[in-house]
Amino acid sequence: MKPFLIIRTGQAPDNIRARHGDFPDWFRLAARLEPHQVQVIDVAAGEHLPPPADVAGALITGSAAMVTERASWSENTAGWIRNAMDIDLPLIGVCYGHQLMSHALGGRVDYLPGGREIGTVPIELLPEAAQDSLTGHMQETTFRAHATHEQSVLEIPKGAHILARSERDPHHLLRYGRNAVSTQFHPEFNADIMRAYIRRKHHDMRREGFDPQHTFRQVAATPLARRLLKTFSRHHGFSRSAR
Repeated sequence: MKPFLIIRTGQAPDNIRARHGDFPDWFRLAARLEPHQVQVIDVAAGEHLPPPADVAGALITGSAAMVTERASWSENTAGWIRNAMDIDLPLIGVCYGHQLMSHALGGRVDYLPGGREIGTVPIELLPEAAQDSLTGHMQETTFRAHATHEQSVLEIPKGAHILARSERDPHHLLRYGRNAVSTQFHPEFNADIMRAYIRRKHHDMRREGFDPQHTFRQVAATPLARRLLKTFSRHHGFSRSAR
């Protein structure tokens, strides 16, 4: 059986990792993948990705890095994404992974106008989402999701479709092809992880004119957002709930 890749583009901060674990665990659990199904490749640490044809699919994590830095490991991963798209490999990117997929496929990534978006935010589904395999089951037109990002997709790639947006970011959920999607928000976060990121960023938030206490109080569960990774996994036959 071909492995499902978790392409690791960074790691959680030390204090968060010590208490809550790290990216690969969060993603594997949210996607309902068994440990033996998953292969983690740490591209930021210089590990090499296998050919796309040798894997069943891939999930691209978030990172504290910036896509606009054009680091060699990041640009190499962008090339791998283009090769994976050529064979319709199932792909889902989150936060940095979302931005990197858009960058790889011809979109433009840069700093979000107005500063960072952080906290539990309302996400609005657009009409096209009703027909999409990832979101078509959702009865609600809005749902809550956790977000923390300074950069964003400012221009989507040619041929991509916008499925959802927030008040601050018009490109929170994108569809690139039959098997490829990405989210700016974090479906792998739970409320405790979101609160931990707000605590970590509270000095930056104050400096930028945000109220971290208010943002902290607004944190809530995000069951519909969290379900998206399981839905993606199940749709492509990877989830343990599909067997």
